[in-house]
Amino acid sequence: MGDCSEAFVGFDTSKLRNAVAIADGGRDGEVRFFGEVENSEAATAKLVRKLAAQYQRLTFCYEAGPTGYGLHRQIESLGYECIVAAPSLIPKRPGDHVKTNRRDAVNLAKLLRAGELTAVWVPDRHHEAMRDLTRARETAMLDLRAKRQQITSLLLRQGRRYQEGNQKRRKPWTKIHKGWLMRQKFDHAERRLVFEEMMLAMRQAEERLARLEQAIRVAVPDWSLAEVCTGLMAMRGIDLVSSAGILAEMGDLNRFPTPSELMAGLGMVPSEKSTGETIKRGAITKAGNRRARRLLVECAWAYRHPPRVGVTKQAKVAAAPRAVREIAWKAQHRLYGRYRALIRRGKLKNVATTAVARELAGFIWAVNREITSAGAAAK
Repeated sequence: MGDCSEAFVGFDTSKLRNAVAIADGGRDGEVRFFGEVENSEAATAKLVRKLAAQYQRLTFCYEAGPTGYGLHRQIESLGYECIVAAPSLIPKRPGDHVKTNRRDAVNLAKLLRAGELTAVWVPDRHHEAMRDLTRARETAMLDLRAKRQQITSLLLRQGRRYQEGNQKRRKPWTKIHKGWLMRQKFDHAERRLVFEEMMLAMRQAEERLARLEQAIRVAVPDWSLAEVCTGLMAMRGIDLVSSAGILAEMGDLNRFPTPSELMAGLGMVPSEKSTGETIKRGAITKAGNRRARRLLVECAWAYRHPPRVGVTKQAKVAAAPRAVREIAWKAQHRLYGRYRALIRRGKLKNVATTAVARELAGFIWAVNREITSAGAAAK
């Protein structure tokens, strides 16, 4: 047994090797670089056993990143605490412009000992699989958007613009628009070949997106958050894909005690630079999950219209509990009024929609609380 009974271990993870630093317990405890170990389960287990023979208590940490949560799960399974730190909330000195694996590991160990690291929520394996599925759908959507843009750019270079039908109903990528695309003729065979290849790539991207969305519909009923997902669909602008995406990214909403903390977790609260009696607030912080924030803003655009429940939405609303339906209807009145008030004050539409999205997060928190409370009472 060593002289110190407690140690804080920081990992700087990478694809092949992990840099390891150790900070002994106590305010004046030694901080040293241990070395690099192979990024494998066997090497990690050997390191933990070696440190456990020297210290009575061990706490580990590493920065969330592309290596995932495997290291966290392995250390937790060995019986030790492991924190996955939020990268955007790790304190950094303004004048420090040198970044190496060694310095990062040492810095993590110091911050862990000082209690300055903010841990991210670690999902279970099933939830992580759902997150992978919804992110794959997002990637497919972006890929489809890029391929459509390529087709539009090719035609625009030839001076061809879609101008058929009524201007108000002239929407791109409808059945009528695709028929117009297939009627396009080109003087050169090379250009015709390029156009056909682009159209084929677009159709394949559409099929891929449809397959992933169908997979989400099949997977949701077996998910632990299936009831919350169904409840959120009663909200205007939120369908199965968007509700699954928001919950997959944010995870268990019960870890947010108040709606304000959920809004902050999404990075949708205003930034602030105040001093003395001067109060200055700026744009939203964007410190949270960007995918969940983007989905929420997309859903918020639906609240610029007066409150109503469409024909296709009625079945989704009816599937939700009565209390959730009341929250959804209250949200329609509240958020529509909020949007109109901001527009009358001269705010830009994007700014007003972002403000609506922030309040929409509060209603989502309320729906989750209502469903989880009802489930707990039923047990």
